[in-house]
Amino acid sequence: MSAQELTLTLGLSPCPNDTFIFHALLEGLVRVPAPAPWTGHIRFAPHFADVEELNSLAVEGRLDVTKLSLGAVARIMDAYALFSSGAALGWGCGPLVVAAKPLTPEQLATASVAVPGLMTTANLLLDLNGGFRGPRRELLFSDIMDAVAAGETELGVIIHEGRFTYASHGLTKILDLGQWWEGAYHLPLPLGAIAGRRSLPPDVALAVQAGIAQSLRHAWAHPEASRDFIRAHAQELDDAVTKAHIETFVTAFSEDLGAAGREAIATLVERSARRLGVALPGAGLFWPEAA
Repeated sequence: MSAQELTLTLGLSPCPNDTFIFHALLEGLVRVPAPAPWTGHIRFAPHFADVEELNSLAVEGRLDVTKLSLGAVARIMDAYALFSSGAALGWGCGPLVVAAKPLTPEQLATASVAVPGLMTTANLLLDLNGGFRGPRRELLFSDIMDAVAAGETELGVIIHEGRFTYASHGLTKILDLGQWWEGAYHLPLPLGAIAGRRSLPPDVALAVQAGIAQSLRHAWAHPEASRDFIRAHAQELDDAVTKAHIETFVTAFSEDLGAAGREAIATLVERSARRLGVALPGAGLFWPEAA
């Protein structure tokens, strides 16, 4: 490979919303021209991982570009800025608190809760809600429903495909944290976003941002093209579940956050930073619109 070609590491989850958005970019159906002094197109070296692993890698500064939970953003904003494209953000898309049996309000307040990672947006929303003060146990998101059904934990916070399949595990919804957020803040719920190292040249960062949006537009225009790619990485292979997942978590905000999306993210990150006792960077949360 020529020394003048540019390759960026790219972290993303194997979930259908990410693979739908990034399929065209990773498969070369959409190419991002590399600005000078590089030649050709920007190449991406993908790293697929659970979102909490991606959060940890971002804290360590290991990836050039990565998906991450909004719950982790306050921890990494000295090193990363958020892109306006690629986000999981919208209405009616929140994590669910589920249980295997009815619990009284008093029991709910102190019940044990399985969460998909302490840096996830799901865990942050649980903190902000304030109604669940019991011990928390970190589990891989795909293991939470089975743990609740088996009685290993009293409650679970489920994300991704679990939103559509929890009833088949014999579980009952206790609270939709997205509905709670929308009622409390009157904003769409930001779940995850794409971040790029602040050390990237601005013209490279903005080229990547534009490429992600172009990749998503390609996916919308050719929805069948990414089907095999999505199935190869998904936890849940049911086509109806996959379709519902994409329709729920890939929205107009995924193409461009716009003012409302940026306000929602800033609101959530500010509250996260307050809980952590950290200051947000003076450079701002987002990449500027122009280099």
